[in-house]
Amino acid sequence: MSASQFGPLVIIANSRSGHRQLSRAEAALRDAGLGYRVVLTAGPGHATEAAWKALLDGTRYLVAAGGDGTVHEVVNGMLREDHPVAKDAVLGVLPMGSGCDFVRSFGIPRRAGDAVRHLTGDAVRQIDVGKVTFGTGQVRYFVNIAEAGLGGSVVAKAARLPGRLSSIRYFAGFWMALPGFRRCAARMDVDGHESRWPAALNVVVANCQFYGGGMRVSPKSDPADGALEVLAMTGPKHVACTTLPQIYLGRHLPHRYIAEFRACRVRLDTDLPLPIEADGEVLGTTPATFEIIPGAIQLKI
Repeated sequence: MSASQFGPLVIIANSRSGHRQLSRAEAALRDAGLGYRVVLTAGPGHATEAAWKALLDGTRYLVAAGGDGTVHEVVNGMLREDHPVAKDAVLGVLPMGSGCDFVRSFGIPRRAGDAVRHLTGDAVRQIDVGKVTFGTGQVRYFVNIAEAGLGGSVVAKAARLPGRLSSIRYFAGFWMALPGFRRCAARMDVDGHESRWPAALNVVVANCQFYGGGMRVSPKSDPADGALEVLAMTGPKHVACTTLPQIYLGRHLPHRYIAEFRACRVRLDTDLPLPIEADGEVLGTTPATFEIIPGAIQLKI
């Protein structure tokens, strides 16, 4: 086997995402003549450590094989203190598992075997990365979408559901989280301009367009424009139900109960601690600050 022009691939694979899909992807890689090695993750955080160590060892072509959570961890291993560990590193994705919304914004197939053809050739796209700071100064990077409020609660509920539910886990988590969710007053500083709401439901901070198993929540997002799209959902709880079908189609905007912003930095404070998630990973609670790091990652497309 030969290496790609970016060097041999290191495939960082979520060991829980299905060996059958990984086997098909490996067969396709061999057919494409690409040299690779596989690192199977042993638990939460291992993909971040594996990505960081691979870059320090000289690898420049990392492939996240799994769902959005695996991509999230690999990206967090590719950045340190808001800068790439290696500027010439390339990120590839082999979608596997239940949540694969990140790749929808780039036209990458959601089957790992079909996605292998996007790992060949030299086409890359420089994309932005989001940064969220929360708690006592904890930092996580995200490439897709982060949110605080109902969405964070939904992701926490969905994470407890069986993996066999696949893409409907978020939908099921939504109906589990909604009845007990409490809205609260929120204050948001958007690039120095303050907004206040007496009862906030959810705040979406988007780098890409899709989340929750195919919902096109942020149809205006461009992951290479150097900005975040921010959607503050402030209406009564029943509005979350009535807008859900339209969100799947990306037809929910404009909306009287959704305030839209485009920003580089967003500070969110709430009267009650609201759960935060990023790329489908539950992180902590508000207050939180969201920022954009332009062009931080080279994505293989």
